[in-house]
Amino acid sequence: MIVTSARLFIIGFMLLSIKTYALDTQLSTSKTAFDQRLSTYEYPFPVARYTFTSQGKALEMAYMYLPATKPNYAVVTLLHGKNFNAAYWKNTADFLQSLGYGVLMPDQIGFGKSSKPIDYQYSFEALATHTKNLLEHLDIATSHIVGHSMGGMLASRFALLYPHVTTNLILVNPIGLENYLHYVEYKDVDFFYQNALQQSAKKIVNYQTKNYYDGAWNKTYADLTTPLIGWVQGPDWDTLAQVSARTYDMIFTGPVIEEFDRFRMPVSLILGTRDRTGPGRNWKKTGIEYELGRYDLLGDRVKKRNPDIKVTELDNLGHLPHIEGFTRFKSVFENALKALN
Repeated sequence: MIVTSARLFIIGFMLLSIKTYALDTQLSTSKTAFDQRLSTYEYPFPVARYTFTSQGKALEMAYMYLPATKPNYAVVTLLHGKNFNAAYWKNTADFLQSLGYGVLMPDQIGFGKSSKPIDYQYSFEALATHTKNLLEHLDIATSHIVGHSMGGMLASRFALLYPHVTTNLILVNPIGLENYLHYVEYKDVDFFYQNALQQSAKKIVNYQTKNYYDGAWNKTYADLTTPLIGWVQGPDWDTLAQVSARTYDMIFTGPVIEEFDRFRMPVSLILGTRDRTGPGRNWKKTGIEYELGRYDLLGDRVKKRNPDIKVTELDNLGHLPHIEGFTRFKSVFENALKALN
């Protein structure tokens, strides 16, 4: 009985510690505030800026670039997801440099430290073109293109538009493996804007805890929420909410999955199968029973569209395998790079 009580005490203490940590995380970020360009938020590597004009606007694209450490090694371009910026690629970038690769990590227009125009037509075609022009600006003729989450949709569009630049394509838990408007109602940009205005630090933490990490939480995960929480609590949230709404729109109106049979370069798909990310699942069309975001099934469905795509599944990992399980991810990632070289 004493042993059982002790065990119950330990389990209870652990659960309380987890809850306390999550609460402390929220409280510790309650005073965090950033402007729309994350001016006071430090990135892991020096940040440069590429200036250009698009749709009649002078824009700045922030990026980090680490030159190759070995002669004749290629550059790997890492494209971030919607709820993140290029800074979360740090471990992946360090690993790639240790292998000899150069690494390019841009913040897309509308994200991170880059410009955020609100009267702008955001599309994967536009962002892909900006990225291609950045490569040209840096005299990079070809690159391995890697995309995570929304960055996977962007990477796919980049590869379709610029196959001569894309040495190979690696997608890490990309969204867009389903054509969402086949299953969900179309929503106006204002719908996403109004949703964004309801965002809070607590909602950000709760969403990521549940959907990204299967209820787990730690300092690494908490640190990744800092820019988002700082924006929500900062002076420019109304502007950022409008930008967020416009970039949500392109996820639904810019599908890529229907063109997966058109890839003309090696493609590798790395999937944490616990992922259930399914944009629009809360407003599915009447009568639709299809379950969005079943990443444990999506690999096989992609293979049916294009048998040449190499699919590697990582059990018990979710939407961010390069964050949640980096040791497992880096082994698979390195194999993908070697296999595709």
